[in-house]
Amino acid sequence: MNLSPRSTGLVAAVISAATFGTSGAFIKPLLEAGWSPAAAVTARALIAGLLLLPFVLVALRGRWDTLWRARWRIAGMGVIAVAFTQLSYFAAISRIPVSTALLVEYLAPLLLVLWVWATTRRMPRPAVLLGSALAIGGLVLVIGPGALQAVDPLGILLAFAAAIGCAVYFVVAARPADGLPPVALAGVGLLLGGAVLGLTGLAGIVPMTVTFTDVTLLGTIAPWWVPLAVVAVFATAIAYATGIFGSSRLGSRLASFIGLLEVVFASVFAWVVVDEALTPLQMVGGALILAGIAAIPAEPAATDATPAEDATPALVKTA
Repeated sequence: MNLSPRSTGLVAAVISAATFGTSGAFIKPLLEAGWSPAAAVTARALIAGLLLLPFVLVALRGRWDTLWRARWRIAGMGVIAVAFTQLSYFAAISRIPVSTALLVEYLAPLLLVLWVWATTRRMPRPAVLLGSALAIGGLVLVIGPGALQAVDPLGILLAFAAAIGCAVYFVVAARPADGLPPVALAGVGLLLGGAVLGLTGLAGIVPMTVTFTDVTLLGTIAPWWVPLAVVAVFATAIAYATGIFGSSRLGSRLASFIGLLEVVFASVFAWVVVDEALTPLQMVGGALILAGIAAIPAEPAATDATPAEDATPALVKTA
C-alpha cells in the first residue's frame, strides 16, 4: 500500500511526538542521581548526533556542498532550535514551576498562527482558530490548571523565549530541503547544538554536573548509561529525524500542533515508568488536543520550488 506524502508525514510527526515524550520519564532518574539538566541535554544531543552520523554520510553521498547551501537552516536548527531552546527552558524552570514553563513553551503552535496572521494580514480560517482553542485548552488540562498561577516575570520571559525557539524548530524543519535530507539536518543540527551547549558549560554559563552511579529505573537498579541511551536514541535521534521529516510534509503549523501530543505521551510514559498517575482532567485534555489537531486544515507540503504556505521566510533565514 502506497501512503500519500501527507499520510507519511502524519505518521512521522506522531512518532516524533511519542519519542520526544519519553525524555522526561527517562531523564528524571539521571537528574535524581545528580546530573545537571544542561549536562543531560548536552550528552543526549551529542550522542544522538553521533548515532545519526553514519546515516547522514550515506544520505549525503559526498554532496558536501549541500551542507554549505543549507548552512542557515543547519545553524537555525542547531543554535536556536536545539541549544537556545534548551538553555531558555532550563533557565525558566530555575525560576518558575515546570508545569508553567511547559505551558508557555508549548504555545509555539499559537505563535506560528499569530505570526502568519501578522505578516500576511489575513485572519486565520475559522477551523484554525477552533483547532488552536481546543488544543491550547487541552494543553492546560494535561499540564494542570495550577500552571496558570502568578509567577516570576523573568521566568515567564525565558519560557516564552523557549517557545520562540520551539516555533523556529518547526519552521526550519518545514522549509524546502534544497537537497538536504531530513536526517542530515537532524544529525548535523544536533551535533552543532550539542557543541554550543558544551561550550556554554565550559564557559560557566550553565552548570555541567555528571555522575556515573547506578540509577533507579522501572523499579530496579540500572547503570546510568541505560536511561541516557534511551533518551539519546528515541527521544533525540529518532524524535528529531522523524519530526523534521514530518514537518517537511505537513507544514510547520500542522506539525507544531501534532507536536502537542508530546505532553500527552509524556504523561503516559510518566505513568508507566515513574508511576505518576493520570488524572481525569489529563485524559480530557488529551482528547481536546486530538480534537484540535483534527480541526487544523492540511497545508501544501514544502518542496524545493514551493515552500509550505505557513513556513514564513522572514522568521528564519535559509539558504
